[in-house]
Amino acid sequence: MYIFAFFFEIRMMSFGRYTQGIVYAVIAYVSWGLLPLYWKLLDEIVSVNILAHRILWSSVFTLVFCLFFKRDYLRKYFTETKSLVNLAITGVLVSTNWGVYIYAVNSGQIVEASLGYFINPLFCIVLGMIFLGEKLNKIQIVAFMLAIAGVSYLTFNYGRIPWIALVLATSFGVYGLMKKKMNYDSMSALAVETTLIAPIALGYLVFGVSDGATAFTTLPLSIIVLLVFSGIVTALPLYWFGMAAVKLPLYSIGFFQYIAPSIKLFIGLYLFNEKFSLTHTITFTLIWTGLALYIVDIILKQKNQK
Repeated sequence: MYIFAFFFEIRMMSFGRYTQGIVYAVIAYVSWGLLPLYWKLLDEIVSVNILAHRILWSSVFTLVFCLFFKRDYLRKYFTETKSLVNLAITGVLVSTNWGVYIYAVNSGQIVEASLGYFINPLFCIVLGMIFLGEKLNKIQIVAFMLAIAGVSYLTFNYGRIPWIALVLATSFGVYGLMKKKMNYDSMSALAVETTLIAPIALGYLVFGVSDGATAFTTLPLSIIVLLVFSGIVTALPLYWFGMAAVKLPLYSIGFFQYIAPSIKLFIGLYLFNEKFSLTHTITFTLIWTGLALYIVDIILKQKNQK
């Protein structure tokens, strides 16, 4: 994994800043889209325990990564009060996002959780316009309105205020905004974020797990390996997201996020045989039409620049 990450970083140096941002964003969201396949292998473990392992092993992986590649920013972020406070806030935000998602899954509210991941890109666009002064051209406005129409239709048919979806959307939206404004080294910042939260996760695993079936020492070796590697599959997409956040406008990040829930949709339909209603059909048609317009706009911009 370290060798892959090293050669990937070297390869990315040959691209321009904007192209790098697009590549990082696509890889991050494709990875998040495929993650349900990984978590499905751990369905015998309580979700809260998986969350604790994700935080703990993400901290271990990111710290080793930074030390291996000699990321000098790591010491700076741990010693600067401002950096430490900022990263503590982003660490709480991303942990809140994970925790609420775990609650949604355990309480049978996966539909509302998925709605949050469709609302989040729209929230990112609004944050970009309010706090970063980002502006949309005519094509992007049409794409944005189509996406709003799709999410609004889905929300209307849901029948009530989706507070879980709103918490998921706002927590990760503000997380993305702060990552962009801080402009920190992505992996070093992620190492500090997860390390600040790791003691809580470790404390839970040591003192909070009373069920012997979920204790780490009693699990099969294959499950232990999957739990340890959960740190890598958690940290790398967040690292790629952090790299994309500082290289792309926030509205771009918002539109690319539709990749992940769309992949999850196909996984649910064709691997887990879940139902796809007329409401979902209309919603996805509107959202993907908006995304197609946005991609056309990117291509036109690239041609004009050349």
